[in-house]
Amino acid sequence: MFIDKIKIYVKAGDGGNGAVSFRREKYVAKGGPDGGDGGNGGNIVFRIDEGSNTLLAFRYKRKFVAENGGDGAGSKFHGKNGEDVIISVPRGTLIRESDSGRIIIDMSDVDEYTVCRGGRGGWGNKHFATPTRQIPRFAKSGLPGEEREITLELKMIADVGLTGLPSAGKSSLLAAMSAARPKIAEYHFTTLEPSLGVVNTGGESGFVMADIPGLIEGAAEGVGLGHDFLRHIERCRMLVQVVDVSGSEGRSPADDLRVISDELMRFSPELAARPRIIAANKADLLASGTDEFPEIPSVYEGAAELEKEAAKNGYPVIYISAAQKMNLDVLKNEIARMLASLPPVLTYESEIPDENVSDESCAPEDVTIRRGDDGSFICEGDWLKLLVGRVNFDDRESLMYFEKSLSKAGIIDKLRARGCSEGDTVSMYGIEFDFID
Repeated sequence: MFIDKIKIYVKAGDGGNGAVSFRREKYVAKGGPDGGDGGNGGNIVFRIDEGSNTLLAFRYKRKFVAENGGDGAGSKFHGKNGEDVIISVPRGTLIRESDSGRIIIDMSDVDEYTVCRGGRGGWGNKHFATPTRQIPRFAKSGLPGEEREITLELKMIADVGLTGLPSAGKSSLLAAMSAARPKIAEYHFTTLEPSLGVVNTGGESGFVMADIPGLIEGAAEGVGLGHDFLRHIERCRMLVQVVDVSGSEGRSPADDLRVISDELMRFSPELAARPRIIAANKADLLASGTDEFPEIPSVYEGAAELEKEAAKNGYPVIYISAAQKMNLDVLKNEIARMLASLPPVLTYESEIPDENVSDESCAPEDVTIRRGDDGSFICEGDWLKLLVGRVNFDDRESLMYFEKSLSKAGIIDKLRARGCSEGDTVSMYGIEFDFID
């Protein structure tokens, strides 16, 4: 089964919490806070698997969660960092945000990419000791790991895309020009999934050719098989349109050319404008029993119509026989000549800025204040949530640190501006207190 588009859920690990601990050892004169830091959460990392060309591995597993960081401990022990989750995908996979469709990364020219970063571990109370606060009974909570729903979309990387109607001979041509062995049979829609093959042009040079399942009229609107696979030729630098010049399927070669050109134009005008060669296949059937390759236009009227239709767009026509391996060197050399002057394979730029997870990403300016049904003032925001999570409200010094942090961040002034006065109730993530002005 070939799968080239799928939605999955990924979540990086949360950072571990810092520890609240104090050194107490017999015969040791100096004690004090010694709470260790929490470990960092594991990342979600995508890595290229060169031996894969499908997303079939995601058919039954669509949820990936990395390990959380361990909590800190006494004696300044650091919590264990969470293990990363490595997800292998074929080269050419686009990773998109599921909700917006924006591209996160194109896994074409990178071998590894971190999609979700693990949360940073929180500080232990050893970091909060000062000359005036020698017994801090609070520590930082770990930051949450990133999470998102993403869509994986495979767009194969090939220099040349083979297009054409069913039974035109695309698979036979790929097999004749490369070491690829796609399924070949005498019935329509033999090819049910794209195939890649490397064509050697001598020495260490060559190009990659992709065989796309046959298109039919209306493919751009979803008719037939080809619609689902048109995305695989969007990266191709040029196209080779395979046409049955013999008319063995009862179709006019010129009509075949027009049908495919129209479908490509409806799917993507930019794709339809790519350089193109017309490979007039099955020309050996016009040889009338001779071993010589015929002068096609003078022998068969359909070929002359094909030449005329191709000339309208400046497409060169090369007569071949994939089955008999006739004239394939001519086709290969013309492809190599055209590729030499074309830009490299298309890659897509990220549409999302690369943002690091840090305390600074949760700014006090983002804290919002609203009135509850009971008249209380409800304060909300990521920065405030982290602050509440790291404070020990049973400790006097911790409360003083909490009040000082609110005042320094401007939350107290915000409450006054919203009309909060002496004795009003203020609520922050499960903590309620009376406002004192």
